[in-house]
Amino acid sequence: MFLLKKMSLCVIAVAIATAGVAQKKTIDQKVDSVLKLMTLDEKIGQMNQYNGDWDATGPITKDGDKQNQIKKGMLGSMLNVTGVAHTKTLQEIAMQSRLKIPLLFGQDVIHGYRTIFPLPLAEAASWDLPLIEKSARIAAVEASAAGVHWTFAPMVDIARDPRWGRVMEGAGEDTYLGSLIAAARVKGFQGKGLGNTDAVMACVKHFAAYGAAVGGRDYNSVDMSLRQLNEVYLPPYKAAVEAGAATVMNSFNDVNGIPATANHYLLRTLLKGQWNFKGFVVSDWGSVGEMINHGYAKDNYDAAMLAANAGCDMDMESRSYIQHLAKLVKEGKVKMSVIDDAVKRILHKKFEMGLFDDPYKFCNTTREQQQWNNVENITASREMAKHSIVLLKNDAVNGAPLLPLSKHSKTIALVGPLVKAIRENLGFWSYSWPDDTARIVTLWQGMQNKISNDSKLLYAKGCNINDQNKDGFEEAVNIAKQADVVVLSVGEAPDMTGEAKSRSNLHLPGVQEALIQAIAATGKPVILLISAGRPLVFNDAADHVSSIMYTWWLGTQAGNAIADVLFGDYNPSARLPVSFPRSEGQIPVYYNHYSTGRPAKNDSDVNYVSAYIDELNSPKYYFGYGLSYTQFQYGAITLSKTNLKGNETLQASVEVTNTGNADGEETVQLYIRDIIGSVVRPVKELKGFKKVWLQKGAHQTITFNITVNDLKFYNDALQYNWEPGAFQVMIGRNAGDVQTVNINWSR
Repeated sequence: MFLLKKMSLCVIAVAIATAGVAQKKTIDQKVDSVLKLMTLDEKIGQMNQYNGDWDATGPITKDGDKQNQIKKGMLGSMLNVTGVAHTKTLQEIAMQSRLKIPLLFGQDVIHGYRTIFPLPLAEAASWDLPLIEKSARIAAVEASAAGVHWTFAPMVDIARDPRWGRVMEGAGEDTYLGSLIAAARVKGFQGKGLGNTDAVMACVKHFAAYGAAVGGRDYNSVDMSLRQLNEVYLPPYKAAVEAGAATVMNSFNDVNGIPATANHYLLRTLLKGQWNFKGFVVSDWGSVGEMINHGYAKDNYDAAMLAANAGCDMDMESRSYIQHLAKLVKEGKVKMSVIDDAVKRILHKKFEMGLFDDPYKFCNTTREQQQWNNVENITASREMAKHSIVLLKNDAVNGAPLLPLSKHSKTIALVGPLVKAIRENLGFWSYSWPDDTARIVTLWQGMQNKISNDSKLLYAKGCNINDQNKDGFEEAVNIAKQADVVVLSVGEAPDMTGEAKSRSNLHLPGVQEALIQAIAATGKPVILLISAGRPLVFNDAADHVSSIMYTWWLGTQAGNAIADVLFGDYNPSARLPVSFPRSEGQIPVYYNHYSTGRPAKNDSDVNYVSAYIDELNSPKYYFGYGLSYTQFQYGAITLSKTNLKGNETLQASVEVTNTGNADGEETVQLYIRDIIGSVVRPVKELKGFKKVWLQKGAHQTITFNITVNDLKFYNDALQYNWEPGAFQVMIGRNAGDVQTVNINWSR
């Protein structure tokens, strides 16, 4: 008996160590070798994910027997376990299991790990794909050095409703821009490929259409046509999958009445079928069990059956799979082939990551220490932050634009609740480290680092972010009166955007609007800085201060980056990735809407047309909007031809000239409108953009190549194609400021 037991253990060891013994075997063959050795319970264990008991980005759960479950092979992955010491300890326990299958460690690395970068929505404002990819690359390097294998990012949900708190986590309202950013972030996280010790598995989320939650209320239902789903919301997920994303996460919401976690159309038909996705699907936190609350599953037994059969491969934290799948298989309600397919997908990624070769390859304390305070990463964070700041207004004061400030400005008053704020600069979905106070650069510190010796900074907090106390107003007004210029820093608290942070009122919280009015009443020039994770409503401020910069939440180097822009060491170039409403009553407001049978001729037209009688139709700031410290003049659009046929390529060109007094970067945007279609088409759609750096006085011709691929859309039968006819080509500064030419395209 002892001899037989010893021999069987040897067989298992040989089968699992395939990378060292049988170099010619493919990963699929290695996976099959392991799968043949697994019991049903061990297979189900691979489909089970638990939260760690350390600091979490979700609710902390504690199970006294987690270690025993790992030893028994009942766990395939853990989340919220970071740091080499922690991950190595748990991996050592996994190596005590019968088959010694390594654990995967996942974490919400959303916009940085040790070095925090701007919020994803802020990064999207840069329209700078290489910088966005670099940001994700650095996050992956730091996280992988801390033992993390897998990040639950990027979030690629299209969001047209800023009431939804998770708008901060994505790339805004546009499908085209969102798709490019989704691919860039996947490439950044996964680097040169899985298996490299500086690469982490990307997880595209939330599949699907989570950003279209009704009323902007988190976790709410999504109800839309399949055509809109395919045309507007699905392309960024598809772009991320095509970029090689290792995993996909289900969304919490139902889509047209079917919870995404058990949506066969999304998971089997589209993702694993038409898109040929080879990675695995993980539920969102508890979303398998939450189908009971949806009224779609009777209990966790029912939920496990529905989710597994639909194509959800791993259950995050609901414990539905670990408790019920074995019984479901034995009763024939879940086929063994469904289990095997899920486990193969999970094991395949573990082999790709190289964890079977070396379960501890991401547990290197030397590498972890090297990345803990990497100076190059901090510099990159500052660079990304500068590129994310949007200049919304810059009126003239005494005959010249207020910004940029001179470093020799005599007296500058810094007023507002965020001037000396520290952790607030990181925003939501960020890590708390013991030395945050020393590492995070506040606005106050950034300004101190920048001004000359003959300048003076004054400070008054004025008020808190979110209460009704005006006791600090008098001091703030007095400080403002002593200054030549006032920099006023206001905004949301970081925990006002993010998951479960929907807001019905998008005005500045507390008494901050009253503070702005009080400071503006002094007559001093005011530069307003707004820090937030979503578009806010600030009409009164927008109309009564001289300059406005939208500074989002910029991360570890926030203060230095803001000072760089304020003093002109960096000329702002960011453009809004989402429309800013004038009021909540306009929401949803987005640039690529349909026309109607009674379109308004202009903002003041309310005569039996699609318009508000008490509000303008246009947003306060258009998608793609952003100013510079210089001015750019656009020449007329020139076309290679106006009548095209079949697969010809149209060249649309425009000359852009820097007519201002500073070097700067312009983002030239291309939009197209299909005038008549078999289904109603948007009034315009972004189809291209180019960033061009021009020295003052310089000019450059920007050319876009347009093909029929840019004209394609989903018709009423969900066929993706283009239709001949008349089109408009638009080129300009933003969605509200374009020049238009007409073309015809025949078959």
